[in-house]
Amino acid sequence: MTDMRPHAIVIGSGFGGLAAAIRLLAKGYRVTVLEQLDKPGGRAYVYEQDGFIFDAGPTIITAPYLLEELWQIAGRRLSDDLDLRPIDPFYTIRFDDGTVLKCVASVDGMREEVRRIAPEDVAGYDRFIEASKDIYKVAFSELADKPFHDFMSVIRSAPDLIRLKGYRSVYGLVGDYFTNDKLKVAFSFHPLLIGGNPLTTTAYYCLIAHLERLHLVHFAMGGTGAVINGLANLITHQGGEIRLNAKVDEITTEGDHVTGVKLSNGEMIKADLVISNADAATTYRSLLKSYPRHRWTDAKLARAKYSMSLFVWYFGTNRRYHDVYHHMMVLGPRYQELLKDIFNKKHLADDFSLYLHRPTMTDSSLAPEGCDTFYVLSPVPHLESGTDWSKEAEIYRQKIERRLEQTVLPDLSKHIVTSRMLTPQDFQDRLLSYKGAAFSLQPQLFQSAWFRPHNRSEEVKGLYLVGAGTHPGAGIPGVISSAKVVADLLPEARDYRR
Repeated sequence: MTDMRPHAIVIGSGFGGLAAAIRLLAKGYRVTVLEQLDKPGGRAYVYEQDGFIFDAGPTIITAPYLLEELWQIAGRRLSDDLDLRPIDPFYTIRFDDGTVLKCVASVDGMREEVRRIAPEDVAGYDRFIEASKDIYKVAFSELADKPFHDFMSVIRSAPDLIRLKGYRSVYGLVGDYFTNDKLKVAFSFHPLLIGGNPLTTTAYYCLIAHLERLHLVHFAMGGTGAVINGLANLITHQGGEIRLNAKVDEITTEGDHVTGVKLSNGEMIKADLVISNADAATTYRSLLKSYPRHRWTDAKLARAKYSMSLFVWYFGTNRRYHDVYHHMMVLGPRYQELLKDIFNKKHLADDFSLYLHRPTMTDSSLAPEGCDTFYVLSPVPHLESGTDWSKEAEIYRQKIERRLEQTVLPDLSKHIVTSRMLTPQDFQDRLLSYKGAAFSLQPQLFQSAWFRPHNRSEEVKGLYLVGAGTHPGAGIPGVISSAKVVADLLPEARDYRR
């Protein structure tokens, strides 16, 4: 029998796309998810190599209640399918001089960590945590899952923006509370986790400190890929379809409304609405290339400021490094100047600050017995740097290897048994990210909320956007919230009218 329900196509199966599919299925839509790769996940892809399991992208879950909501919507309990475990400390930060700061869940415990580094900044820490809490209440609790489709929404939020100093940068606001340079770094680096420059990202992102303490930092046993598989199973459990190796070449239109998509193999799939979890700039520049766009033109997209990219090295060792924590920041000698090299000069510097991920501290099943699984991530300029990664990747990897040997992984080169790399070129070619930017548009004040590509497209009816490039922005909480925005914009399927 013909299925008469309105048909929604979701392009891409990252966290945002999967969350949107689950919500639309619950509202009665027929949903087809189209994924160009051979498994779901997008940036949260999983590599399996030589007995090691590597999460390709996100590894930190900071708002598990957002996942619990999706399971409830699908009529299941998250705890039946996933084992989420809180990690405490959330992460450790190793400064260039060898000093280590543990970022712990307890406010009292964190206060003592601050006291150990700079006793004079304890009072400032207390005030910062209160400021972070106030920002969270507005910027996340009230606004993250609400659409910003008219400029009046900006006007209405302006008093809070001024009161909470959202017009300041994260680093600038942190400097109001801390005098010690190490603590300024420790409490301002978070925007890098979502593609932002701490020197220019709106101070609203200081909310992350409170978000972490309120909901804790979690790890999914089996890795982030276990979460992706769980979400994918919710879709098929609800009757949705996920098609792999299905690359969308174009979003088709008739008049001012979408009609479906055309795949790279020429297949045409009709739909009443399309939700794009593809990179926002790619959605408009490539997938809607034949449509006469008025706001998000190629010229406007080219002028926008994009996030940095990432160099990620995945490797496995034939020994365990028991002294290395699950989440660890290995910082270099420079902070502000390195950020300027990455974001402003777009220069690939000789030094770097690294995020080192050792999930086998928590889940030994991700590596063969007696081995460790790692990935190390270095923020680097996107492809406007002109770096030829086909030549530079191995050179850069070796520099990182030497840095890790000198700091936290002695004799590393003698114990590597498997290895692979992800470069900015891969972000462009494999993940179809404009300019190889890892997180789409930077979260600056005038690239946030109403100023970002809207969740309901301004260009064509029936097109909706989820993911890092739309409101509220990058990061797992952000992209899942973007799916809620889209679902709330749509009626129940029985009430849908074109």
